[in-house]
Amino acid sequence: MKIVNLFFQVLLSLILIGFLIYFLTGYDSAFEADQSCHSYLSNFSDQSSNLGCDHDTETHQWILYENQNNLEPAKIIKKFRYKFL
Repeated sequence: MKIVNLFFQVLLSLILIGFLIYFLTGYDSAFEADQSCHSYLSNFSDQSSNLGCDHDTETHQWILYENQNNLEPAKIIKKFRYKFL
């Protein structure tokens, strides 16, 4: 019985730590994440047209990316996650 109790305490602690990490990190809104993405984009000295920011609604984040010249997928430079709830 003590092992089961210990298991549930560890599980509850891990869930609590996960929620704390989620709510204490990331941006408070999509607007803040968007502004940070575009600010980070403007800091690049190479202002070529192959860099851009895009909103991913499934993962609730803005993504700074670099387009490739050929048919390869875009290279992700940085992600700006915002809180969904």
